[in-house]
Amino acid sequence: MEASKVDMFIMNNGKYFESYQLPQIREKLMNMPDDKWSSLQFLQFKDPTMILIISIVIGSLGIDRFMIGDTTLGIIKLITCGGLGIWTIVDWFLIMGATKEKNTENLARVLV
Repeated sequence: MEASKVDMFIMNNGKYFESYQLPQIREKLMNMPDDKWSSLQFLQFKDPTMILIISIVIGSLGIDRFMIGDTTLGIIKLITCGGLGIWTIVDWFLIMGATKEKNTENLARVLV
């Protein structure tokens, strides 16, 4: 793939991934065949900042976990009212990393 396309992708979508993963993502994108580029263009990533805001506002309902695809954890969080509030507070610090990890998993599915 062209380096300019890869660099543009990284520049536009770098905030959705952990910074230490960006060099690996760039290398995988460089080695990706051109026919997969169209499927990569339609891939939607979750915004970690938006998920954090949702977690702060209505995190005790598990909505943040449902949005990133952790359905099981979302149900448990909903049933326990956010682990009696403790899990909700812990998620304020962990949810951005979990969102970026889910985005990386979604990208890996396309790159395989």
